[in-house]
Amino acid sequence: MTSLRLLFAGSPEVAVPSLDALLETDHEIAGVLTRTDSAQGRRRVMTPTPVAARAEAVDIDVIRANRLDSTASEAISDLDVDLGVIVAYGGLVPKDVLAIPRLGWINLHFSLLPQWRGAAPVQRAIMAGDALAGATVFQLVEQLDAGDVFATMTQPIGAQQTAGALLQQLSVSGAGLLVQVVDSLADGSAHAVAQSGEITLAPKLSLADGTIEWTRPAAAIHNHIRGVTPEPGASTSVGGKRLKVLEAAIARDTPALPAGRVAFVNKKVFVGTASEPIELLRVHPEGRNAMDAAAWWRGLNSESEVVAS
Repeated sequence: MTSLRLLFAGSPEVAVPSLDALLETDHEIAGVLTRTDSAQGRRRVMTPTPVAARAEAVDIDVIRANRLDSTASEAISDLDVDLGVIVAYGGLVPKDVLAIPRLGWINLHFSLLPQWRGAAPVQRAIMAGDALAGATVFQLVEQLDAGDVFATMTQPIGAQQTAGALLQQLSVSGAGLLVQVVDSLADGSAHAVAQSGEITLAPKLSLADGTIEWTRPAAAIHNHIRGVTPEPGASTSVGGKRLKVLEAAIARDTPALPAGRVAFVNKKVFVGTASEPIELLRVHPEGRNAMDAAAWWRGLNSESEVVAS
């Protein structure tokens, strides 16, 4: 099999398994494209992306760019690569840059395209109550996540699985799928087909998207909490203070409560919804550390009705 000269483009931790998988092949990674270093933590220390850190650890040249302007384009051209490979880079690839590699660019996207095109496919799939997630490797084109598909894989979504856990799982299994496609492009056996089916969009989540609406049914709320965990995080307001909900479950055998009413029953914390209550398991109160929900309740010392909103 012919080995290819690759440019790998990615930024977050979920892209690292794909980079590692490609490093185990006979293909050459000529360089890595990633976003610029950013201030992290309370001390705002400038920190490289996980992909940049991994690449530099194995002495791969890194191009840092949030926007692929003429300078970045020239740096990519100088690498003289056969194929660009993208996994969660976090930026658009303009038409002139798409044309640089001999074989163009392929993208590993964490959904079953054309479902959930966009920045938050795993989160949106869980929030929508989907039973299946997956990954797709497709030819990158100018239109968002619209290129022809080389390969897909499916992954059932667990009843308690969060977006973070599912994304980590897909990042590993998707890396294997990506290597298969790169190998098939190298030996000339690759075949891509046009996307078909209903298109759904997965726009990036904001902090406001994490707000829990207790007037919805319990199943929808549970899906929402799992879908926004760990980022941007599910939250509600109790007594004028923000309460992050880290883990919750549907309390199917518990008597109904008014929507938003918080109750402590048999050493468990429940919140009313439009159907059965939600049990809070772990929470993160404003200004405090994460804790079991029962410990948070005991710290309230409230003699009046407690309502989440």
